[in-house]
Amino acid sequence: MALVPFPGSKSAARYVDPDDDPDLAGEDDGAGGKMSFLDHLDELRKRLIWAIGAVGAGFIIALVFIDRIFGFIMKPLAATLPPGGKMIYTEPTEAFMLQLKVAALAGLLFAAPAVMLQLWLFIAPGLYKREKRMALPFVVSSSVLFLAGAAFNHYAVFPIAFAFLGSFRTSYMEFLPRISPVFSLYAQLALAFGLIFQMPVLVFTLARLGLVTAGFLWRNTKYAILIIFIISAVVTPTSDVVTQTLMAAPMIVLYAVSIIIAAVFGKKRRARGDDDAAD
Repeated sequence: MALVPFPGSKSAARYVDPDDDPDLAGEDDGAGGKMSFLDHLDELRKRLIWAIGAVGAGFIIALVFIDRIFGFIMKPLAATLPPGGKMIYTEPTEAFMLQLKVAALAGLLFAAPAVMLQLWLFIAPGLYKREKRMALPFVVSSSVLFLAGAAFNHYAVFPIAFAFLGSFRTSYMEFLPRISPVFSLYAQLALAFGLIFQMPVLVFTLARLGLVTAGFLWRNTKYAILIIFIISAVVTPTSDVVTQTLMAAPMIVLYAVSIIIAAVFGKKRRARGDDDAAD
């Protein structure tokens, strides 16, 4: 017997015989068997070691190409400065540490597929065999969307936000940005957008597991928009409304995409749950 949630039923979950469910037929109750708390901690430790090792390898690769990567990141920043303007550094080790930070960020982006794979391997033991087939789509889509979020920040969000924040110069003030805080802002936004762009993957997974439906997401759209603006206000490193709006807008679009994803991939399970409720 397997404890399976049915969205359409009054009870939160019911016991279902896998032989009576074509989606669960021939599958074990808990694909990975029972694991103790210490087993879970040991598995988490193993996955973290592999993920950190992958990021370390990406960091070393990034150091080899650090000049090209540094120029790629700084180009859109320099384009927002006045003609002939440059960013400054004021401490002897600041420029050196900056290159290490750039390599660390690039290494994380390079290692995104390996990190997502380790995340999947950590949660896979609790899934059915049918659900484990989602491994490749999960790793590929989450990695692509993470990189897409970082690219969206690089090409769209950060240049606009940086130009806005640097537009308040007057005859009494000159904008001389330090490179370290500027890159810190860039890196924080890149990681934030990388995580935000995981929303479709999260909804796809929950829809396939029967935990959310398109109807539920649609009915709660107004609350979702409110939560999105709260999240953008908390996550955005700056307090200006422009940057917060630039973060909230793609989240709303991704939420709309997620509703479509839930309708397409959660339809079968939702229909079965409705039939059970009707009976």
